[in-house]
Amino acid sequence: MKGTAAAALVIVATLALLLAPGALAGGGRYVFDGGNPNEQEQVHAALEASSFDWNVVPVTVTVHIAPGLDSRAVPGQIWVDADLLDSGTYAWGVVQHEYAHQVDFFLLSASARAQLLTALGGAAWWQSSAAARAPDGTLQHANLASERFASTLAWSYWQSPANTLKPHSRNDESGAMAPAKFRQLLATLLGRQASAAAS
Repeated sequence: MKGTAAAALVIVATLALLLAPGALAGGGRYVFDGGNPNEQEQVHAALEASSFDWNVVPVTVTVHIAPGLDSRAVPGQIWVDADLLDSGTYAWGVVQHEYAHQVDFFLLSASARAQLLTALGGAAWWQSSAAARAPDGTLQHANLASERFASTLAWSYWQSPANTLKPHSRNDESGAMAPAKFRQLLATLLGRQASAAAS
């Protein structure tokens, strides 16, 4: 009985936080490797601007900051270009996109990814699983559902004109789903994950 009550509480709390687009959630557990105080503050401000609760990511993420980096993420780590962060709010959507990959890495099941692939489009979830490849063996960023997921999360929880991930058509990385529908789907998927983990 105790486990069921705890699981229900986790699900309710997760749904409440994920479905509240007006309230700023922010948060996240992260440490910095590099970057000056202003650049580190831009990362913090980017995450605080979002209404997504980054605290659902169950690990402390290391954010590497240095000039000339390609922005990217692997489980537990993010790299962000210092020059991009120096541009201020222009960088915030990218920061949110890279942190959204942590949501994918740590919270999405294979079945959740399959459902999101159908909803968001793309040729494959990961580059390594792609069947149809370009001549150089890769897929374009926008053809990867994992990238579409990260961009859609960033846009759906921070719908600001300053967000560089704002879609201009349904073909854009963040344009396949309306933000409210995406938030609802993600809340459902993460609620299922919390329920499965607690049982």
